[in-house]
Amino acid sequence: MVNLKGKNILSLADLSKEEVYFILQEMKILKKDPGKNKLLQDRIIGLIFEKPSTRTRVSFETSMFQLGGKAVYLRSDELQLKRGEPIKDTARVLSNYLDGLVIRTYKQETLELFSRYSSIPIINGLSDLGHPTQILSDLLTIWEVKDRLEDLKIAWIGDGNNVCNSWLLCCGLIGIDISAACPKGYEPDKKIIEKAKTFAGKTGAKIAVVNDPFKAVNNADILYTDVWVSMGQDGETEIKEKAFEDYQINKRLLIKAKEDASVMHCLPAHRGMEITEDVLEGKQSIVWKQAGNKLHGARGILASIIP
Repeated sequence: MVNLKGKNILSLADLSKEEVYFILQEMKILKKDPGKNKLLQDRIIGLIFEKPSTRTRVSFETSMFQLGGKAVYLRSDELQLKRGEPIKDTARVLSNYLDGLVIRTYKQETLELFSRYSSIPIINGLSDLGHPTQILSDLLTIWEVKDRLEDLKIAWIGDGNNVCNSWLLCCGLIGIDISAACPKGYEPDKKIIEKAKTFAGKTGAKIAVVNDPFKAVNNADILYTDVWVSMGQDGETEIKEKAFEDYQINKRLLIKAKEDASVMHCLPAHRGMEITEDVLEGKQSIVWKQAGNKLHGARGILASIIP
């Protein structure tokens, strides 16, 4: 029997296929009945965010309220961390006050340090290396739209960033084919690719990283993209816009995928850059359903791991 209580989710590599499906089932159950049994009555989680957030912050705060608990938002510049207090000290202190921590940070190492010194579960709310909670809620959306997770292909179009890294791990782990199309020099993390292919060796998933977006979308069930310029990369905007000009999800690209292919974007979207307005708002877009499921995803994750 799967028991995730107290488990860290720093990366999708921390989970097994069975554990992913367990969380997804929790999401489904709680989506039907958001207030079911007030599962986290009197529990309190902290949210330490170094980066701005709309969906991740609000979904986790709302989820805790709906599950009977509370969330404390902790701006990193208002903590003693800003004045040089070691992470290990902060982690040990907050473990006395809270039942879990969601951390949105610039460096994966920050999460790893918190997890090393905390006695409460740590959830990666986004780092430079991954965004596991985004992908877990996205799986719920795909399951609802396609009525399955097996025998599917995802085409990632754009930057080989943190969300792409997590998708590679996810697909390898549970057995979804993925082809990531990225410009040269902007491919996903090499160690992540290797890890994903190791997982795929057991599940039979096909993992590919290519430079041709039209090759990636061939026979794809899902087309997925993200912003070209991530938070903290503002100085690279002009360079990246030029490098990515052929990596836009538009009608010309969409028509090369399966006829019933769906389009996803983790938001915020820059219309006219990584995706066109007509595709984002078109009949094949499931972006707004995807965004709504961030709430149900957060609820399922919290209910699964908060003791």
